[in-house]
Amino acid sequence: MVFRTSRLFENFSRLHLSLVLIGLASGPAVAASLDLNGLLPEGSQYAVLVQPLAGNAAPLYEHDSDLLLPPASTQKVITALAARLILPQDFRFTTSLEQVGEDLVIRFSGDPTLTREDLQKLLTQYKQQQGKEQPRNVWLDDSAFTGVEHTQGLPWDNMGSCYSAPNAAVTLDRNCVYGAIYSDGEPGKPTRVNVPANQPIRVRTTAPVVTVEEIKATRCYLALSPYPDNQYLLSGCLGKRKEPLPLKFAVQNPTLFTLEVLENQLKQLGIKPAGEIKIGKPEDGAAKSIASHLSAPLPNLMDQMLKRSDNLIADNLFKTLGGHYYNQPGSFANASAAVKEVLKEKAGIDLSRAILRDGSGLSRDNRVSARQLTEVIRYIGLNDKDLQLLALFPVSGVSGTLTYHRGLTKPPLKGKLVAKTGTLFGTKNLAGILTTAKGNRLLVTQFVTNYFPSKADGSKKSIVQFEQRLYEGLYQGQ
Repeated sequence: MVFRTSRLFENFSRLHLSLVLIGLASGPAVAASLDLNGLLPEGSQYAVLVQPLAGNAAPLYEHDSDLLLPPASTQKVITALAARLILPQDFRFTTSLEQVGEDLVIRFSGDPTLTREDLQKLLTQYKQQQGKEQPRNVWLDDSAFTGVEHTQGLPWDNMGSCYSAPNAAVTLDRNCVYGAIYSDGEPGKPTRVNVPANQPIRVRTTAPVVTVEEIKATRCYLALSPYPDNQYLLSGCLGKRKEPLPLKFAVQNPTLFTLEVLENQLKQLGIKPAGEIKIGKPEDGAAKSIASHLSAPLPNLMDQMLKRSDNLIADNLFKTLGGHYYNQPGSFANASAAVKEVLKEKAGIDLSRAILRDGSGLSRDNRVSARQLTEVIRYIGLNDKDLQLLALFPVSGVSGTLTYHRGLTKPPLKGKLVAKTGTLFGTKNLAGILTTAKGNRLLVTQFVTNYFPSKADGSKKSIVQFEQRLYEGLYQGQ
């Protein structure tokens, strides 16, 4: 018996030593090959977490993975998972035309893809059904959402740009208008602005044409000031150029914008309300369905949201999650609570310490740790047969925002990284799954913040060098 115990102890000791040596051979070796220090400009901060997708293995590499940092657009991964867990599989945004008493009601749902052509088709169906009968009032029902239309923490100077378009129940043409400013005149002459005549916004310019030398001397640049009534002022200066400068104006008051578009469409169709065009929900009454418009299915919407990093889809979907989960009008506030509750309840992911101001990642107040986001991607990766989300992610050198992502577009990394990008002022993030040379699948979350390169840094301290060291090291070493 003593002999057997000694032999068992000897065998256990050998096994324990072997495991220790294996750990020393893999862990430190990986850490050494992933020495990321000194690759970013001074003042930069980064957090990285690398883990095998399968099993419960310890991290292969970890640096500040519990820090709460700005996730930027990687936050759309959280929104995507919550949408698949909360919303029905056949979910579509629905814009419906109904009759309540003598009133015509257009019920908006925050469809981020609804166009004026879609609205025109709905009104045409009404005209065909009703003939010469005219409505008393026309209602724009905006009750699907409540609260603010711009998330907390969104910089004021971004609100005129279409990537920060407001998130309203009444959304039309992506709440965005295209235009152009011309500076082909002589220096000192005023610039000219062109906006299509059918767009109900007003833009004026006080910016003169200047030379490049004057811009350098005065540091006078073009500035956009938006106003709540969909008026815009372009001020500052614009350098002389042969071709017009394209502009995209975020509609500041989507309901007013839609109302003015609607007025014109009603006139074209010969629909003449006896009363008014009103904003809001009519008094209770039996609603008769006339026609409806459906958006593309949820997977199609999320494909655009993830691959193109579409902020409007992400935030309108985010508000819809809150409304659906709590059976009340959606808002940024109830959506944040809903996402945290459903991920904890259905996926076992604790985001209680995360700060989720929106679904897009645009808010500068958002805070998520690399560990928290890694858990979200792990759940997606392990349950993708049911979720079917990974196919919607960008692929390095192949699709979406990773098509031309420097350092990841050529072999061996081309096609090997399925990940969501995230970019804000001073922030460069990536989060997804890397398939290595040996066929292993690794969860990789990279947060880089306070990233402000200078000419003095050259190419030796850049996000490109940082990412190449990280992903090539993992690809070859695992």
